[in-house]
Amino acid sequence: MAARQQQSRGAAVGAWAGNVGSSVALVMVNKVVMSRYAFHFATTLTALHFAVTGIVGWLGGGARRGSPCVPLRELVAFSVVANASIVGMNFSLMLNTVGFYQIAKLSVLPTVCVLEFALHGRRYSPLVLGAIALVVAGVAVCTVTDVSIRPPGLAVAALAVAATALQQVGIAMLHSRHAIDSMSLLSLTAPTQAASLLLLGPSTDQLLLAGQSLWRTHVSAAAWACILLSCVLAIFCNLTQYLCISMLSPTSFQVLGNMKTVLVLVLGWMLFDSSLTPANVVGMAMAVSGMVLYSYAAHGKGNKGRTKANSASADASEKKHK
Repeated sequence: MAARQQQSRGAAVGAWAGNVGSSVALVMVNKVVMSRYAFHFATTLTALHFAVTGIVGWLGGGARRGSPCVPLRELVAFSVVANASIVGMNFSLMLNTVGFYQIAKLSVLPTVCVLEFALHGRRYSPLVLGAIALVVAGVAVCTVTDVSIRPPGLAVAALAVAATALQQVGIAMLHSRHAIDSMSLLSLTAPTQAASLLLLGPSTDQLLLAGQSLWRTHVSAAAWACILLSCVLAIFCNLTQYLCISMLSPTSFQVLGNMKTVLVLVLGWMLFDSSLTPANVVGMAMAVSGMVLYSYAAHGKGNKGRTKANSASADASEKKHK
């Protein structure tokens, strides 16, 4: 039993490290695509990510293995929520200052906590809540500058935050409810997301981000090569996200995922001549300290309990193997 737990913990750490690494690499490549090659069609790029992910999953047989498990209505509902998260965040960035946009993104973590409590009865110890607060405060110090609030921007940001939190909790629920592996689940959800985003993406990007039509934009061969690399990285990013949420929890994924912000700041300073201020350094130190404290409190000796959903899943798995 101890060896199995150790192996499971090692797999979770590997999935988290893979997610952080692929996510940071994806951000760097996307920055090149959008800044160097002026491809400002972020929603369409995300649609291409899911399209390539779906194709790879289909070629690997993931969709065929998982197709009997998840009803179409649940896949469509999940895709609507996930796409609302993507489009909502793009709208939020357009309507709000960068500072308030970052505040909205940070609000996803406490929103996930509330959803896990409401849906699964998960309770958090004071040490865990303190660690979460330290992470949120640290990332806020790192990233938040000017903050001004306008009612339309606030409404869109609230929708985007709720959709993002629901999407991550939804991944965990689909895993638990249908006992489906991460690759199969991703192979099922990616095509529905890709199809809807490919329909909405070009017009959304023209209105919100690019200011011009995708169909009238010249994309060079070098830009297409970077876009293809971005799609490959997105496969690993999406798959490891599903793995992390299934092995840990949506809350843990959100907390530990803030390491991406720290690494993006550091790599931006190293590779793109971005400035790194004392506030950035202090904020990064706070965020990393909060992640270490959370890991101890939630998954180490400080762990006081598990969610009802995780307990039920573990019991069902144990009965299945007997």
